[in-house]
Amino acid sequence: MTPPSQPRTAPDAGRERDEIVAYYTERYREDLRLDRRPQARLERARTLQLLGELLPPPGASVLDVGGGTGAYARELVAAGYRVRVVDLVPAHVEQVRGGDPPIEAEVGDARALRFGDGEYDAALLLGPLYHLGERADRVAALREAVRVTRPGGRVAAAVISRFAGPLDLAATDRFDARVLAEARTLLTDGRNDPASGFTHAYFHRPEEILGECADAGLTGIALHGLEGPLWTAAEAAAGGPAADAVYAAALELARLYSTEPSLVAASGHLLATGLAP
Repeated sequence: MTPPSQPRTAPDAGRERDEIVAYYTERYREDLRLDRRPQARLERARTLQLLGELLPPPGASVLDVGGGTGAYARELVAAGYRVRVVDLVPAHVEQVRGGDPPIEAEVGDARALRFGDGEYDAALLLGPLYHLGERADRVAALREAVRVTRPGGRVAAAVISRFAGPLDLAATDRFDARVLAEARTLLTDGRNDPASGFTHAYFHRPEEILGECADAGLTGIALHGLEGPLWTAAEAAAGGPAADAVYAAALELARLYSTEPSLVAASGHLLATGLAP
């Protein structure tokens, strides 16, 4: 068996990990996130559509790394997949285990999975990469997902777009001089400042996640923009008379322009997919 990659041991790595766990345990309800806003509903709808197109037929085994409170895992189990969730946050794992239906779940680090080579038919990384600030750590997590996936199996990894935060704040009337300054900084530095209200995170350009996937050994890599270019309009229209129509249009355009290179970075989240060699 190939030994798992080892997590980074920099002095601040443990502190950042603890702060991320505390954020999701004490300050943020991840179990409510995908139902709250037009952006999140678009993210959920398109992620499920793409998984339906890309995963092997029901009955296959799927490792959901960074699976949060199990939103996608439950959908996959309902569709007939065999799913195990790994998450950094103990409270998330308890919610997955105690939900309906209960799903096998454990606390773990995406960079050092305990599973054997090729043990799963597919692997998902729908959260870990945007909480790993170092490129080496992100590639390590991707390599682990590749390692535990059978040859020819699918790996799917989500990241947050470099431009998502400022676009979101502008669309929802929260744009000010501080946001503009942050947007300028993000053009050259993808690291999120935890003082902004979100925890430690890294925001990607499309070419970055494509390069990380290639370095991890994935083949046949494709990149999708999940919410599409109209998600900010859906946010701006929320609560108004055109909300439903704009959301419906945003979903259709998200599907149409899913892999359009000229528009992919306009999405709030990007989904990279590839095959384990």
